[in-house]
Amino acid sequence: MRAPVFSQQVKKMTPNEHTKISKLLSYVLRHKPDAIGLTLDDQGWADIDTLIDKINTSNQGSTLNRSRLQEVVLSSDKKRFTLSGDGKKIRAAQGHSIDIDLDLKPVKPPEFLYHGTATRFLDSILQEGLKPQQRQHVHLSKDIETATTVGERYGKPVILTVNTGLMYEHGFTFYIAENGVWLTKKVPAQFIIS
Repeated sequence: MRAPVFSQQVKKMTPNEHTKISKLLSYVLRHKPDAIGLTLDDQGWADIDTLIDKINTSNQGSTLNRSRLQEVVLSSDKKRFTLSGDGKKIRAAQGHSIDIDLDLKPVKPPEFLYHGTATRFLDSILQEGLKPQQRQHVHLSKDIETATTVGERYGKPVILTVNTGLMYEHGFTFYIAENGVWLTKKVPAQFIIS
């Protein structure tokens, strides 16, 4: 007599659970790993088993396992997280407020990139330029659609065109994060085309 076959059914996360875990991962991997007692290495990598254990014992209100983690990483339209080649580590692709060396190589940017923001910030940006605020870099998009989506998160969107070709000629350095977001330290106002 053959042993019965059991199909392992994994309960799909609700959209609310997915968002909650994604936000928690962003918070921990970009800004506050110590909030759950986690330590990142110099390149921002965290051991996945340790991360799961720390989240599950930190009373953050979310339950995490490898299946849920993989679902969040793979279904993220913004590709916020990167898994190491061996699948044992995870890190945020960009957006860190803590000092992390993503080991990105300088890249020549296209002539123009875009930055989405809210109209309420426009006057300040046109006077002072784009600053990384609490993050390590200013984030730029390769297309207007992505910049618009970013801007909508902060209110009525406005899209700024940045003359990155001219910035590059003036010695500014650009990088591309693993998820395709362009990064630079700052964008002085004279390179912004409103």
